[in-house]
Order: sequence, then C-alpha cells, then structure tokens
Amino acid sequence: MFDDGKSLSDFLPKAEEGFKATAGKPLTEGTALAGKSDIIDAFQSVHDPEIPVNIYDLGLIYGHEMNEKGDVNVSMTLTAPNCPVAGELPMQVAEAVAAVEGVGEVTVILTWSPPWNQNMMSEDAQLALGLFM
Repeated sequence: MFDDGKSLSDFLPKAEEGFKATAGKPLTEGTALAGKSDIIDAFQSVHDPEIPVNIYDLGLIYGHEMNEKGDVNVSMTLTAPNCPVAGELPMQVAEAVAAVEGVGEVTVILTWSPPWNQNMMSEDAQLALGLFM
C-alpha cells in the first residue's frame, strides 16, 4: 500500500475486453498448413513471467481455430485484468503462433468471460504449482 491507500494494481493498465494482438503474414497459396499440435506447442512455449507454467496448461487459452488460408484466431484470458503483462502476453502469443511453419496471420483476442480460475489449469500445471490434491 502507498501512503494514499492505493496499491500497485491501481497504477497498472487494465486490459480491456476485446483487446487484440496480431502477428504474421498471409501464406502463399498452396502452403501446407500447420497442425493443431504445432499450434498447441507454440502456446506452450509462452509463459506468464510470474508463474512457472506455460499459458496453455494454465488454462489461459480458451480456444483457437485455423481457417483454410492458415490464419489463426485465438481467444485467451489472463489471470487478472490488472496483470502486469496484460499488454504484452497476447502479443507474445500472437508472435509464437505466427512463427509456426504453416501459419499465416494470427489474431489474439483477450476476453474476461468466463473469468479465469485455478480449476482451468491442467493437472500438470496444478502439480507444478503444488495445488493438486
């Protein structure tokens, strides 16, 4: 707490519903498209800097789909609206997915519905964080 009764979270930017991050470029016609497991591997390469677990196993990725052109749309959340990396993490996700061979343009959209909770984590994430009973 600061002298005026505010906490650090009062000064951090809040990520708005619908915030978008984009990366990548259109694929050349005829390019082989990436597989679902390749995209999941890209998600698993991104970590929240405050939690030693990747964002996929944390349950921050709510969904993703690839169209016939190789463009990928991702819906994700964060652990809290005032997360210190709220403006950075969606961009890291977009860049990681766009780096996968066979992926074109990537759009990551931030959502707060439903709100994230610990039950959304994989068993591996819960074990890593000592939460699995």
